[in-house]
Amino acid sequence: MCCQRVMLFQISEDVSKLELKSFKFLLSQEISRCKLHDDLNLFDIFIEMEKRVILGERNLDTLKRICDQINRSLLKKITDYEELSQEQTMIPQRSLDEISNDMSQLLVGEKSLRVPPMSDSPREQNCESETSEKVYQMESKPRGYCLIFNNYDFSIARKEVPRLHSIKDRNGTDLDADALCQTFSELHFEIVPFRDSTAKKICDVLKSYQSMDHTTRDCFICCILSHGDKGIIYGCDGQEVPIYELTSYFTGSKCPSLAGKPKVFFIQACQGDNYQKGIAVETDSEQNEACYELDSCQKRYIPDDADFLLGMATVNNCVSYRNPMEGTWYIQTLCQSLRERCPRGEDILTILTEVNFEVSNKDDRRNMGKQMPQPTFTLRKKLIFPCD
Repeated sequence: MCCQRVMLFQISEDVSKLELKSFKFLLSQEISRCKLHDDLNLFDIFIEMEKRVILGERNLDTLKRICDQINRSLLKKITDYEELSQEQTMIPQRSLDEISNDMSQLLVGEKSLRVPPMSDSPREQNCESETSEKVYQMESKPRGYCLIFNNYDFSIARKEVPRLHSIKDRNGTDLDADALCQTFSELHFEIVPFRDSTAKKICDVLKSYQSMDHTTRDCFICCILSHGDKGIIYGCDGQEVPIYELTSYFTGSKCPSLAGKPKVFFIQACQGDNYQKGIAVETDSEQNEACYELDSCQKRYIPDDADFLLGMATVNNCVSYRNPMEGTWYIQTLCQSLRERCPRGEDILTILTEVNFEVSNKDDRRNMGKQMPQPTFTLRKKLIFPCD
């Protein structure tokens, strides 16, 4: 890794101001321009690239692509480094943040760079592996399955469940399903859609995917678009499924081939009848004034096991909004944010924070209502969806 530092120093020294400007412009595909301000030097940019896992000992594609466009002679330095790495001439690593403090000592007065002192510290030698261990692997294609349960027709629920006699069909839900399909297809997931599923069918499908071998996949995603209430979602037949049950099928013990891999659930459904204070849009909840709760609905959304992410359209007890002509606030904002921010290398929690911000700024003017999405997670690492 120290050889890589030398190579990076040499590139930063040889790049002109005009080439640095071009470098920032070309890198804006991966890092937002607000992060690439005018005062940022090339070495600081390398630090930012490492943090975003688009630069590393075995991850030089982005650097090579940009150098090839601004100054092809810079590729010679990268080639020399790669040849040296193949010969397994390894010098232990110091972090970029440490070396940036004394760059002036390395660069002043000479083109050649002094190599930092060697260290036998296993911590320094394993720095890159530690970095990779903090980000979920996302290299397989397809990345994994993306199930989309899209419930529109609730005529069975109106007939068979008396307390849901006034529940409405979910106009506009197809817009959400299409947005999810397009977004996760672009992120290299295998889309598996389901239309108007009963509670039993949802559970049966999840059980079947629980028993599958996901060894060659890096992730699992399940999206549910339906009506709901506190802690539950409704099948199109009006029967309830506790949300904790949906996620519990994929714990490490029940689905070993997904153990240690991220399991992501996005649920567009109301979680009660209350309006959060803050177009006359419909709400994804049954319209009875009575509140129906089950003891099982009080359980936590996510099992104790690790590597789960649950993205809820709203907090507990409250409604979520759906525009019949545009789709839901949550899913449409989620898909737009994923399409814009995944190419920049942003992790999913950063993206969901932005989704929270965008949705919380929307207003239901008729009821003076607001909506606050709620991500809940037991992720142990950064979750990044590469677009390439």
